[in-house]
Amino acid sequence: MTEDENTDPEGKDANEEEVEVDPSIEEGLQSSTEGEIEALKDQLLRTVAESENIRRRASRDVENAHKYANEKLLEDLLPVLDSLEKALELPDQSDDAKAVLEGIEISLRIFRETLERSGVAIVDPIGEPFDPSKHEALAMVPSEEVEPNSVIEVIQKGYLLNERVVRAARVVVSAAS
Repeated sequence: MTEDENTDPEGKDANEEEVEVDPSIEEGLQSSTEGEIEALKDQLLRTVAESENIRRRASRDVENAHKYANEKLLEDLLPVLDSLEKALELPDQSDDAKAVLEGIEISLRIFRETLERSGVAIVDPIGEPFDPSKHEALAMVPSEEVEPNSVIEVIQKGYLLNERVVRAARVVVSAAS
């Protein structure tokens, strides 16, 4: 057979047969497609609701993290508070100033240790070169004993929190004489 013999007058291939589809099969296909669409809509709604719940939960977690961020620090500071309260009770129990001083020294040591555990570093730069990022110069005093631009006196210690300056050390700096 040649190609011309294979085609009918309407231009259709003679080997192609027109298939008639049973209407009940078409309805079944249409209803299964509608069922799939409904299932996909339901799945989409559930996914949107789940993502909204995750967003709300994350927002609440961040809010709680900010709200209770200092809880651990507070727990660590409570023994310092207790120690200071005990130091205040000592004068009533004893006339010994040495005991009171010892109680205050213990409280100060506990407090410093607590700050260190929380990432706080003390800036006490006596004898170090002046660093404007960590020190605040209150005065310059001529001095032949130390190099110019060195810290010769600390008026108030500075503090760093995880390497970030919380308070610059207030210092007196040497000047060339």
